[in-house]
Amino acid sequence: MKQAKTPFQFVTASYLIRISPDRARTIEELGRNLQTCSDASIFYHTFQSLERQHYAAFSNDFAQWVGASCGEPSLAERLAAIDVRDCTSLAMLRDALVNIVDGYVRANSTPAAQVSYEPFYFCEALEFTVPRDETASTLAELEEGVRRISLQTLHHHFINSRLRLHLQTNDFSYWIQNSLELPELARCIDRIDIYVNTLEKMREEIMAAIHSRIDQ
Repeated sequence: MKQAKTPFQFVTASYLIRISPDRARTIEELGRNLQTCSDASIFYHTFQSLERQHYAAFSNDFAQWVGASCGEPSLAERLAAIDVRDCTSLAMLRDALVNIVDGYVRANSTPAAQVSYEPFYFCEALEFTVPRDETASTLAELEEGVRRISLQTLHHHFINSRLRLHLQTNDFSYWIQNSLELPELARCIDRIDIYVNTLEKMREEIMAAIHSRIDQ
């Protein structure tokens, strides 16, 4: 079995969640706070919300609030249409959110100033990682590692990785591409949909893709 140039390092990821002092009672206030809130807030309400929103109407917290508390489904749909897979930095993601909300506020000043049913509370997610003793040097070892890691760690390696790598990819595909030189498998794993699948289903699809290559 092919050995990697460098081993894949699994980590254990955990998150500290805290409520920030920022809040919004109108869409107009949401737009202003999006410009000034911490990167940790942008991260929590978008990348991190994918752990919680698979069965919700919209995939990020901003869209959820605009639709449910402000009664603006068209704006909610536009916010939800931002694909975090296209965003390789939180600055890029913040700009996309601000541009959509600001455009709405300019065109709809009266509803944008209307008080929502419930305020939006900005939260922050602070990520902590510790390297595991476990590494992988072959596809079989990678498959077994993916089987064993927690869902939060899977989220770290498969979704949040875009912010660390500044690439539209994930840790597994990046390693498979660069250390095992298997670009087709890397692209196959990259195509797994993070919006329609739960994290457990993503785990199954990642393992299935790896296993199919081991059997070849």
